[in-house]
Amino acid sequence: MRALIADDDRVTTTMLAGMLAHWRLDSHVVEDGDRAWEQLSADPEISIAVIDWEMPGIDGRELCRRIRETEWLSHLYVILLTGRSHPSDIVAGLDAGADDYLVKPFNREELRARVSAGLRIVGLQQRLADRVAELERAAATEKHLRGLIPICCYCKRVRTDENYWQQVEMYVSEHSDARFSHGICPACFPAAKAAMER
Repeated sequence: MRALIADDDRVTTTMLAGMLAHWRLDSHVVEDGDRAWEQLSADPEISIAVIDWEMPGIDGRELCRRIRETEWLSHLYVILLTGRSHPSDIVAGLDAGADDYLVKPFNREELRARVSAGLRIVGLQQRLADRVAELERAAATEKHLRGLIPICCYCKRVRTDENYWQQVEMYVSEHSDARFSHGICPACFPAAKAAMER
């Protein structure tokens, strides 16, 4: 997964980039909020962002607000990293849209645990989105099957959208997950038996 680090302190960004690389995250580092916003707008693969509150350009809190107002960034997990430790600052940061809040100087293992939690949430969101897309496809298929199906009243073949006539089993199989198991009903059995004995 890809991560964004936004902080104007080079020592902090170097430490963060090294840690995230150790945890198998490909990081992009920027030094101000404007570049952070540009990078987020240009790279939809970024899943987690560690951003400083106080930096040139757009500050961290405003960046959080912009992220939360942008639908295609709704998956992004944001950790606000700052020297501000007052409870009112923590509340303000979380209210702005940060998912987590970490005070500088931070503990390496605490950061690792928070990044790990963020990646779990991002993974769950992705699996949920995939499942919703799968259910939408299934619902579309079901709706298609519930519509009017042109079928021959003699041979029971179904006319496709391309004006091709095919067996009903093939038509249903192509438009749903249904599978067929063939047998002979009691009413047809005498005729079928007679045909086999000829």
